[in-house]
Amino acid sequence: MPDTSAPPPVLLGDEPGSFPHGVLAERHPAIIRQVRDAFPYDPDVHRALDALLVSCTKGVIEPLPADAHDRDRWRVWGLDAYEGRSWFEVPWLWSESYFYRRLLEAVGYFGPGVWQGVDPFRPFKLAELDAPETDEELAVLDTLEARPADERARALLHGSLWGNRADLGFRLSDADAEERDAVAGLVADDGETLWSLLPTPGSPAEAVTETDAASAPAVSTVCLIADNAGRELIPDLLLAAHLLAQGRAGRVVLQVKPYPYYVSDATTADVVDALRKLTGARGAAAEYGRRLWAAMADGTLTVRAHPFSASPLPYAEMPQDLRAEFAAADLTIVKGDLNYRRLVGDRPWPPTTPFAEVTAHFPGPVAALRTLKSDVITGLSADTEAALVAAEGQRWRTGGTHALIQVRR
Repeated sequence: MPDTSAPPPVLLGDEPGSFPHGVLAERHPAIIRQVRDAFPYDPDVHRALDALLVSCTKGVIEPLPADAHDRDRWRVWGLDAYEGRSWFEVPWLWSESYFYRRLLEAVGYFGPGVWQGVDPFRPFKLAELDAPETDEELAVLDTLEARPADERARALLHGSLWGNRADLGFRLSDADAEERDAVAGLVADDGETLWSLLPTPGSPAEAVTETDAASAPAVSTVCLIADNAGRELIPDLLLAAHLLAQGRAGRVVLQVKPYPYYVSDATTADVVDALRKLTGARGAAAEYGRRLWAAMADGTLTVRAHPFSASPLPYAEMPQDLRAEFAAADLTIVKGDLNYRRLVGDRPWPPTTPFAEVTAHFPGPVAALRTLKSDVITGLSADTEAALVAAEGQRWRTGGTHALIQVRR
């Protein structure tokens, strides 16, 4: 069993041919081009984007402007240590995060100016929400409503797990999906353990008023750290609605990003867009949307956008206020690939490294729902790893064709 007391070094992007190097050298320039074409930006923005392109591919890390609202925060997060160094020679997680912060600076997101507050990724997010595939997936909810509660729960959990890689219809029509071997889909499945950490199904929890709050029993809380907007955020919201409706949670706290990040990461505005998509749909989807809208109004569904959510640091270094919030939750569900890297540490762990050990820092029970899109992986059995390598080499780590549900009590 790998020794987690002496962890491997954090991932860098300095090895040509590696996945991190490809992100820095190829994906980031492509994102700059996409953002440039998405809006009729003025010449000043175009010049700033050109400068960022040169900086992130051939230059060095530069400081934020002296008047940047979060300059001191980024200095605490490591900017002082990394300023003047190549983007490829600092921790990959840090380099990626700082790229998106500098991209927002280049397009004038933080202002002042006409582009202040304009999400440079919004056209891509809305296009995904408006895609025919989204409507097809929502239509499946009508069939799902007739299924037993346990099947409904399993389908919604897997819908959230796979996000926009596989729709609810695929999971519903494939009753044997959970029984397949790891090479075919799930490389780890702690789904039953996840459900065991929540109250048993029952009637929906009633909202607690100020007058009876002092004498009311504690309300079970689930924190859901969201990943992407659009077609992935919708099944996350559907899962939240199910938890509330079935009494599996008395309150759901949805953690989103405080500003646009990693192209498609969800913000509060994206939550509103997703709810509008649901309420404007037909059939069961609209009912889910109405219930979620009402849950936000009565406080059983709340949205948080903590600054640390867009930090370049692992969750092991979270601030005390966020740590206290997760500690108070019955369960925190961590969605997506980036959040997984932040949860376990962005390091080349041996795949058999125990998930429970690398998440021991987390202040409460935690579950990871993740489609594999980067190299970092923990918690696999030796047999599972061997089968995956024999079938695909190392492609299974990054192709988005495999997923996992991992839980630490």
